[in-house]
Amino acid sequence: MSILPGQYLDLLTLQEMTAEAVSLAFPESVWVKAEIASISVKSNGHCYLELSQGENGAVVAKARAAIWRSRYSQVARDFCDATGSTLAAGMEILALVKVSYNEVWGFLLTIEDINASFTLGKAEQQRRETIERLEKEGLMDLQKELCLPLLPYRLAVISAATAAGLGDFRKHLNQNPYGFRFEVVLLEATMQGENAPASIIEALTIAENAAEPFDAILILRGGGSDLDLACFDDYDLAATIARCTVPVFTAIGHERDYHVADMVANTFVKTPTALADLFLDCYISEDQRISTLEAALKTAFTARVTGMELRLQAALTAVKTAALGRLANEEAHLGLLEVKIASSDPSEILKKGYSLVTDAAGVKMTSAKGTRKGDKISVAFPDGRLHCTVDSVEKRP
Repeated sequence: MSILPGQYLDLLTLQEMTAEAVSLAFPESVWVKAEIASISVKSNGHCYLELSQGENGAVVAKARAAIWRSRYSQVARDFCDATGSTLAAGMEILALVKVSYNEVWGFLLTIEDINASFTLGKAEQQRRETIERLEKEGLMDLQKELCLPLLPYRLAVISAATAAGLGDFRKHLNQNPYGFRFEVVLLEATMQGENAPASIIEALTIAENAAEPFDAILILRGGGSDLDLACFDDYDLAATIARCTVPVFTAIGHERDYHVADMVANTFVKTPTALADLFLDCYISEDQRISTLEAALKTAFTARVTGMELRLQAALTAVKTAALGRLANEEAHLGLLEVKIASSDPSEILKKGYSLVTDAAGVKMTSAKGTRKGDKISVAFPDGRLHCTVDSVEKRP
């Protein structure tokens, strides 16, 4: 098929017509919602971006955009003042753009302003949707059912290696005045930006499946802007924390911050130092419990020993008293025996006027029976003895 002159357009004419059509279609600047796919600030001060839109995980639109040097400083400063963060890939923005078409450079969106409130609002909306989804799936309180060991020792810490908060945590934990010791294993991860959730999830998985089990997993992140910390509101990260079979503790951001990751964790605290105190308190409480038990045992033992001593002293006193009483009785009995013996002494009897008669063998005679004339007898007196011969025996009827 032959094409005659006038039936086709040269490229420049087509481009000029397109540029004119775009200019007529968009005579004024318009607000456009899009995600920053990439961003680069050149040395000349111009900022170049690629904006995109996705649906169901697929990119359905892309466009080049630029913020010229004359506007970039102001736009970037205003956005940072409002959000606490710089413009970065992965952010969804609402930008005021001038639509243009250049015969050489093609379609271009020149950004004149960015609505920071939209970006913050979008993040908050996604946060609420994440919380609602976690609640419907019953994931909000799973971690709360897990308990720490009485004395947690082996701790997995997920953090950036150079984070100041990590240094504060280690110093406070390891230089405690009590001398308690812990095994702390660092699992490095990206802690902000669009890649942070996947990086932290990978570290969580490693910690949960470690050959030597961990007693707890700690996620540490110092302060940052709302958008810097928005990764801790990510659904996948929160769901992974919730389903983890090891207790997960978080210390993320500033005092005012409270993220979805904090909500689903077993326990959250405000600062890495406070997290160190939490684990030290486990040991301090147990140490105090043991000290109290030791004091109670010592008191009970002392009381028991004192009671035994008192009972022993009382028993000794009773034995001593009984012995003294028995001794006194024996002494009295002995005195009576001495008196009785003394009174039975023949010499004492003789002094009373009695005399003692014995036969020739020295046997005491108590009767004249059996005595014959010529028998030898002796008669003892107190002052001497008479040896006599019986001349006759007179027997009484």
